[in-house]
Amino acid sequence: MFFKNKIVWITGASSGIGEALTYALNNENAKVIISARRKTELERVKSNCKNNPDENIYILELDLLDTSTFEQKTKNIIEKFGRIDILINNGGMSQRALVKDTDYSVIKKLMDINFYGSIMLTKSVLPFMLAQKSGNIVVMSSLTGKFGTRLRSAYAASKHALHGFFDSLRAETWQDNIKIMLVCAGYIKTNISVNALTGNGTPQNTMDEGQAKGMLPEQLTKKILKGIKRSKNELLIGGFETLGVYIKRFFPNLFFRIIRNK
Repeated sequence: MFFKNKIVWITGASSGIGEALTYALNNENAKVIISARRKTELERVKSNCKNNPDENIYILELDLLDTSTFEQKTKNIIEKFGRIDILINNGGMSQRALVKDTDYSVIKKLMDINFYGSIMLTKSVLPFMLAQKSGNIVVMSSLTGKFGTRLRSAYAASKHALHGFFDSLRAETWQDNIKIMLVCAGYIKTNISVNALTGNGTPQNTMDEGQAKGMLPEQLTKKILKGIKRSKNELLIGGFETLGVYIKRFFPNLFFRIIRNK
């Protein structure tokens, strides 16, 4: 199997897509490092795995806002496992507020978690992948990384920034056998809208209708693992909402009329 004995580090592994990826990779006999802030939730995820001794599921607490810890935590993984084959930058946070109502602190927090957290963790892992001349870096973006929508300005900005950074990194590292895949997902049934920040930084605490009707994380996970196996550069995943990428490209004026009412 492709993932057997691969060393895979997943951020945001305590719920949603990260949790589903953990179970799927554990079933594929990968050795998975699961990271998030909530240790109790990581322990719950580990206990739900079929193969859950420490050498198969390793808990490593991580706060994406605390970039000063990334180098040491990366070294901890290298000391235990000897290498990192796949890094999945899944941790992140969304937004539900108009620009005029959004505090600067909220914009900064979204950029710090979604963009700086992902790129700085990648930079801590990159030297080891370059030395071993192999590696896969997966980045959970969003369709909002392709186009902005109402109430998502800072979230869209953080995801757009990921595309610029990782497209550049792909161009720099392809000769070192490092594969980079951006996952642009539409509506996925997770708590991302429940936890989304409002203008003053408090959670929305309700699930959007689109999210409630969205694809299950387990379905998304299958597509992500298939994309890794096939060395895809980018995945567009979702329902009808993925059409927005093509409408914007070929009929931009129509797209902007549609999106302002969404």
